[in-house]
Amino acid sequence: MMRIILSFLWLYLIAFQSFSKSYGYAVNDSFFSAKGLIHSDSTSTRDSLIAAAVAKRSADYKWNLYVKPAQGNSFQWISLQQTLKGASGVHVMEPSGEPGTIQSMLVRGASIPVFSAKDLLLTQPLIVLNGVPLISQDHPFAYDIQQYDFNRIGPSSNLLAGIDPEDIASIEVVKDMVEAARYGVRAANGVIKITTKEPSINKRISVSTYTGLATSPGVTTMNGASENAFRKVFYDRYATAQQRLNIPGYLRDSLYSIYYGPSNWTDLYYKNGPEFGLNATLTGGFPNANFRASVGTVRNNGIADNTGLSRYNASFALVTKPTKWMTIGTSINASQLVRNRNRNFRDRYAEVRYLPDLTNPISPNKDYYSNFLDQYDKSFDKNKSNILNGAVDMRLAFGKFGFLTRLAANYSDGYRDVFYPGTLMETNNYVSNYFGFNQRILIENVADYKLDWKDKHHLKLEAGQSVQLDSYRYNYSYAYDGSSDFIKVNALNDPLNPSVNIFGNANTVGFLNTLIVRLIDQTKNNLLSYHTKADYQYKKKYSVSLLLRADGSSNAQVTNQWLFAPAISGSWNLKEEFLKEAEAFSELRLNASAGRLGNVLQDDRFAAGPQYVVDVTYTGEPRLGNYNGAATLERPYSRGWVGYGIPWAYTDQITGGLSAGLFNNRLLAAVDLYSRINKNQMLEVPAYAEYGYATAFKPGMEVQNSGVELQLRADVLAKTSRLKWSPALNLNYNRNKLKALPDGLDKIIIGNRLLKVGESIDQFWLYENEGIFNANSEIPVNPSTNEPLRFQNEALQAGDPRWRDANGDYIIDDNDKVLTGHSMPVVFGSFSNNLGYKKWTLAVDMYYNMGRKILNQEMASRFDFINMQSANNINAVKEITYWEKRGDYNRYPIYNPWSPVSPYRADQDLFLEDASFLKMRSITISYDLKSSLKKAKFNKMIIWGSVRNVFTISQYSGRDPELVDYTGFDTGYGQAIPRTYTLGIKMDL
Repeated sequence: MMRIILSFLWLYLIAFQSFSKSYGYAVNDSFFSAKGLIHSDSTSTRDSLIAAAVAKRSADYKWNLYVKPAQGNSFQWISLQQTLKGASGVHVMEPSGEPGTIQSMLVRGASIPVFSAKDLLLTQPLIVLNGVPLISQDHPFAYDIQQYDFNRIGPSSNLLAGIDPEDIASIEVVKDMVEAARYGVRAANGVIKITTKEPSINKRISVSTYTGLATSPGVTTMNGASENAFRKVFYDRYATAQQRLNIPGYLRDSLYSIYYGPSNWTDLYYKNGPEFGLNATLTGGFPNANFRASVGTVRNNGIADNTGLSRYNASFALVTKPTKWMTIGTSINASQLVRNRNRNFRDRYAEVRYLPDLTNPISPNKDYYSNFLDQYDKSFDKNKSNILNGAVDMRLAFGKFGFLTRLAANYSDGYRDVFYPGTLMETNNYVSNYFGFNQRILIENVADYKLDWKDKHHLKLEAGQSVQLDSYRYNYSYAYDGSSDFIKVNALNDPLNPSVNIFGNANTVGFLNTLIVRLIDQTKNNLLSYHTKADYQYKKKYSVSLLLRADGSSNAQVTNQWLFAPAISGSWNLKEEFLKEAEAFSELRLNASAGRLGNVLQDDRFAAGPQYVVDVTYTGEPRLGNYNGAATLERPYSRGWVGYGIPWAYTDQITGGLSAGLFNNRLLAAVDLYSRINKNQMLEVPAYAEYGYATAFKPGMEVQNSGVELQLRADVLAKTSRLKWSPALNLNYNRNKLKALPDGLDKIIIGNRLLKVGESIDQFWLYENEGIFNANSEIPVNPSTNEPLRFQNEALQAGDPRWRDANGDYIIDDNDKVLTGHSMPVVFGSFSNNLGYKKWTLAVDMYYNMGRKILNQEMASRFDFINMQSANNINAVKEITYWEKRGDYNRYPIYNPWSPVSPYRADQDLFLEDASFLKMRSITISYDLKSSLKKAKFNKMIIWGSVRNVFTISQYSGRDPELVDYTGFDTGYGQAIPRTYTLGIKMDL
């Protein structure tokens, strides 16, 4: 870390020396500028999306899409994912309103089936900041040592929340394959390019600040009486005398005030969350050297469970021109994230790998709930992430020849220190410490040559080389049963008396060595790449680009270490060709691109082929570093066999589109069609059981995503009108299909999912529920055996579900399950309206999903109370929100909950609901005070106010159709996305 900082300081000092030189002209452009951007004063985040897309296609003969942050309310979105929600081709998942938690994005669909949090991380797009590809997430290899993947070990914070939106000039969702191919194998899941605001010679101070309040939701609470009333219907209809005696102890006595008293726990759990943000920017310099410096801070408090996120940012950019043929650009961005996590029981038990007695839930009465919080206050859970990235670019220009060299680095580290006292864990206290880092060093060199001939032919040739060195590491230890709750540090020895026996019971020892687990892991991934590129344009009518690229990865096997990947794109200016004199058309262009991108393996274990591992496993524990204190070495029987001959996985994509501008670009439209096939992907399949292996990693899976993206924008009223109205619509359609499985398989069952060739990879695999058997006489009888319809080995009885016997064999089993619904939306996008009158502007931003289904697992668990109360597993944990009334109980039949067929099992379409929704994300009003403050010499002053998460229209019976996990299950754990009221001011001096 220190070496990286010192290297940047040294490079910065070299660049800064040129301040003392003057050549009599200003540096107006830099490597941080975005040529051809549409600058707008609109307050809608996506207001300039279509305009910038068309302008980009016209000016540069590319067709990448830009999102320009709003002048006013971009500041209030805490993460990049929130800013991009509703952008073209980007599906954003925000499963919780808890500040700083992980959010995900998919660009043009999912490239692999998502079975786990690790799979989800492997589908994320590449984020490029000022030309530097970022490590935007902690490496998923830490999931290998976790029993549950609710949260990754460590701070588990959203690293993209470390980017200050106030520093962003534009965000580009790359659609052109040649442009994406510049980033090679890193770009297989899509590319999102961020350009920060550029240095300027103009001396200016800019200040933006806001304050707001996130309001807590109105909820209906429950206590023992309401829970007992809910269960009484089932007991009255189905319970035997013995079952009536087995009612849970906490519900037996209505005078038991702990559970039958006032249900006022919400007074301590839900709170209004104040927000605050401040950013200050300074620009200026000399004629040959410009700079921009920025500092900022944000505090975003959650509305539940004392959660919150604090962010601290600092950035500096410098552009110098020491000679007419040399330009040097330097940028440094640093941020820190400090997060207050929730106090969920489930997350705590997953961290400590320990389940206490789950018989009785926590009391809904705040007097008793406060006792728990008092004990929790004796614990600590410190989460901190530091992020540093920067680059030094040097551009040399000698006539038609140019040369660019870049040294860039991206570093992030995370800390988590946890202590839980014995009063929370049945006298067994717990401590854990985590440190992990992600590091990337990038060296790039690019040479180019430009040739123009008779103002008709324009040719640019380019050749480049890059080296990328990635390193990921974590140190993690945890310990149990310390000698005292006052000793909260995992220390092996007494620092004042190192000779103390660490196996002793002295109070100075803290945690015994035999009860301490230490885990460490590191992985590296090095990339070496070469590319050559040619751009040709003829008469501003036709343009074509060809890129040839070779990538070599240290994570690929030696027999397949290199991948050759070509890409080509073209553009035809139909306006210039056929409609040059047509005044109605200001722009009409046809575009197409195709190419191949490699998909690099993230884990270096695949490069080695067959191997041994140093850890062992047993049921319920994925990794154990030793056996009875002795080191171990074994084959990866539970981790999956890795063989030889693993080829490169790659993506073939073809895209075509048409963009048009009418009436001097008052009406803008763009439509794109695409097809992307991910080939040779690995899948962990059951194999080699005769040798003791559970699974093996095998290549051969193919997944296709295809879709349509439509964008419309209009300036409805004439430019001379005082009233301005600009509506914009963004519509995306995406569908996926499984094209092939390894070893020529037609289908495979993994967990509770079925993958079948020819079907979508995001479908649910469920029993079809057709009602209830009210009497035994209604149950079909097999005429061959004279036996009633069975569920697996159990005969169905009155009070059981009427599941469809799809194959007619009178046995309900996996063969009767069907693939249905989609966990990802079929259609999604945004709709915005921007109104302006004199100094006033009003922006309304809508966001929608259609064709998406949600499996309401929370309601399945609520109705399956008999099995839940007897289970002692992580899914049976009852949070304080167990005492919150959610969902519509009238949707579900009254089955016999004691039935051995588990009538309220989650894997049936009884709990599958339509999750389509229309949401007003924000409404913002602003006023420009500049003309009213002429004497104060303000270059700009805008005051604004907004409301976020205004309303949601949906048929879903749960809380919010956005609060679902990556599998499409609503577990009830996502905190509500709050309605937030904000006031802010933005000024330039």
